[in-house]
Amino acid sequence: MTEIPEHLLKRAQAARDKAASETEAPDSAGAAPADSRIPEALLNRSKAAASGVAVADRATGVANSAPNGNSPLGTGPGGHTQRLLTVVKSGSIQDVKAVPVDKVHTWPHLLGIEFVAALACTAFTFLFSWFVNAPLLQAANFNQTPNPSKAPWYFLGLQELLTMFHPMIAGVTIPGVALISLMFAPYMDRNPSNKPEDRKFMTSIFTVHLMFWAVLVITGSFFRGPGFNFTFPWRDGIFFDL
Repeated sequence: MTEIPEHLLKRAQAARDKAASETEAPDSAGAAPADSRIPEALLNRSKAAASGVAVADRATGVANSAPNGNSPLGTGPGGHTQRLLTVVKSGSIQDVKAVPVDKVHTWPHLLGIEFVAALACTAFTFLFSWFVNAPLLQAANFNQTPNPSKAPWYFLGLQELLTMFHPMIAGVTIPGVALISLMFAPYMDRNPSNKPEDRKFMTSIFTVHLMFWAVLVITGSFFRGPGFNFTFPWRDGIFFDL
């Protein structure tokens, strides 16, 4: 049997002494003190039970005694027949979260899905290139340069900027500012909402970036003719291989 700590025994003894002093000194009307928190009916019942146990112990002291004759059976350390019960609140021993957390770890929840999507895209590209031939032109002839000479569509935006600005500005400054602004955009708008109507700042930045680049690509593809001069496709035709 585990022994009760000494400070708990002293605390329980002090509580019993205080309760005994309050019950032995009733007021003039014979009732329990007004500041006592124990109802009188419970005190009377406890006294009756204690007197009955004492009489039973005296009558059957030999039968209830331990083999060594030191103390009756059912007693704790030091001969005490009472135990101190302590109520511990759940918050002090465990962390209870009333609001569930709607966040998950990046690995494996997000990266696992992205890895499977990358494998699926790679497999689709491999199968598509197997059955469909790329529209390649004939070998390049360095003695005959095509006019106009246009870059692939994903570089036509840069080629269009070169007709308007200095190469340092068109090829380095403007694309660099655009990429840096896109990288810092999540730190400028820290709104956790996923609704488009709540993310007007991010929506505006991405719309401006997309439309700026789309206009340059469309202009370089369909509105540039021989010598990379401006032309109208419905009048002079389209000088771009789709």
